[in-house]
Amino acid sequence: MSSTTQVATFGGGCFWCIDAAFRRVNGVSDVSSGYTGGNTDNPTYKSVCNGTTGHAEVVKVEFDSTIVSFETLLAMFFTLHDATQLNRQGNDIGTQYRSVVYYHNDEQLALTNTMIEQLQTHVSEPIVTEVSPVTTYYPAEHHHQDYYNENPQQGYCSMLIAPKLHKFETVFKEFLAE
Repeated sequence: MSSTTQVATFGGGCFWCIDAAFRRVNGVSDVSSGYTGGNTDNPTYKSVCNGTTGHAEVVKVEFDSTIVSFETLLAMFFTLHDATQLNRQGNDIGTQYRSVVYYHNDEQLALTNTMIEQLQTHVSEPIVTEVSPVTTYYPAEHHHQDYYNENPQQGYCSMLIAPKLHKFETVFKEFLAE
């Protein structure tokens, strides 16, 4: 990793959507779907979904901070999901779908808290995004990696992720890789 490469970890519902969006961002060198924030070693999708491990579905994003800032990635993250929904996004319900930013350093912590404070002034419902130090990250099973791009016609992808990506690509078009 170069000195300008940083890591961000976000959870905002099903990891497939966040993964698909960040893969399109110029300056992002790697995106991995996985699990963090729990109390079980080596969790699986099945164990995380049954709600007993405490993990959240997350994406780990490696990015070049000279091309795209953490603050821009935060803005993207908050556009991709509803930060006022506690332990759910739409029909995906459970603590594994919680809104969470796992910060990797004090700067990320400060930027996240500042953005949440700013966002709160624009919405009537409380923002429930958890802000926690990153814990051990476990990559999700292979078939969950780059799921949207591998399965765009799958029902969940075409009905739920595709519209979010369209909005994302419109709002953040100047940040997208060619």
